[in-house]
Amino acid sequence: MQYRKFGKLDWNVSVLGFGCMRLPTTDGNPISAAINEPESIRMIRRAIDRGVNYLDTAYPYHGGNSETVTGKALEDGYRRKTKLATKSPTWLVRKPEDFDLLLNEQLHKLRTEHIDFYLLHGLDRDLWRDVVLRFRLLDRAEAAVRDGRIGHVGFSFHDSYDIFQEIVDGYGGWDFCQIQYNFMDTVNQAGTRGLRYAAAKGLAVVVMEPLLGGRLARPPAPLLGILEELAGKGTPADLALQWVWNHPEVAVVLSGMSAMAQVEENLDSADRSAVGSLNADESRVIALIQARYRQKMKIPCTGCGYCLPCANGVDIPRNFQLYNDGSIHDDVAFVRSVYARFVPEGERAGACVQCRACEEKCPQKIPISEWMPEVQSVLGEGKPYKS
Repeated sequence: MQYRKFGKLDWNVSVLGFGCMRLPTTDGNPISAAINEPESIRMIRRAIDRGVNYLDTAYPYHGGNSETVTGKALEDGYRRKTKLATKSPTWLVRKPEDFDLLLNEQLHKLRTEHIDFYLLHGLDRDLWRDVVLRFRLLDRAEAAVRDGRIGHVGFSFHDSYDIFQEIVDGYGGWDFCQIQYNFMDTVNQAGTRGLRYAAAKGLAVVVMEPLLGGRLARPPAPLLGILEELAGKGTPADLALQWVWNHPEVAVVLSGMSAMAQVEENLDSADRSAVGSLNADESRVIALIQARYRQKMKIPCTGCGYCLPCANGVDIPRNFQLYNDGSIHDDVAFVRSVYARFVPEGERAGACVQCRACEEKCPQKIPISEWMPEVQSVLGEGKPYKS
């Protein structure tokens, strides 16, 4: 196992962290509450035995059961071998006292008196401004540090770069942050700019979704031929992970593993990881894959957010991103499920009234009002993409 400095802290983290969001289940649904506990515990302990010292879970994972199973896995002496990270479900906070009620519940489920790394979960503009700042949750977190319930305070993030920078600069006590980062998400959300900005501020950067929910490990058939150029040099998953580890600003990469074979493969990949380890051929192949994926992008949206706010509440970049993702990865079923579950009805493409005010602000000159019915047709009504 390789290790890296965890930001400004005097501690080295394994380059691979175990993400407890996609544990094996008994019903085949990768995110269901029906966790296969014996196999999950065996996998987590195997990873720790081979040097993983960072476990990441959260309140809602697996219908609330991930923390419970993670706590069980850390019995029998495993708790002292690793650092434990979990997250405050900020969207459930309705008053300041809720922070402590939820934290104490998590401590009980995890069978511990101390959480090493505690994140404010899934921060975006609204959660940051309307929950964290409004209810002074950082004061609550600092009190929990003082009384020993948590060790260090951080946040995970899903929004634009500008909001990311606002959050990083908005509190001087951050020790770490968690961002989505992979070779297809260099400009989405925090992106490469956010990675470098946080690291320059002394924050340890924890990377989630290095394989984009597993999709980069299962490239469409036309891309497999490109990967054959690297025959004998690793799987698509290994190549994607090595790309992330190639960045010196990355402290630890989380992988949500659902089978022992994935654990072993990722542990082997981590053993080979190093900054600057990608050779010219590997970098060239990744560039080719990026280009091929982007050729399948139907809407030239960069996610800059200049079109916002929409007077009718539509989250234009989010709609375009999901529409593009379905096309790029040949996985429209997945993005439809995300659209239905995570995009509020008032923010969906169907709420567009074709006022065209956004089009005047779009630097890419995208005919947004023309695209919105198509996005709603595909994501909301289940119709095929237009040719």
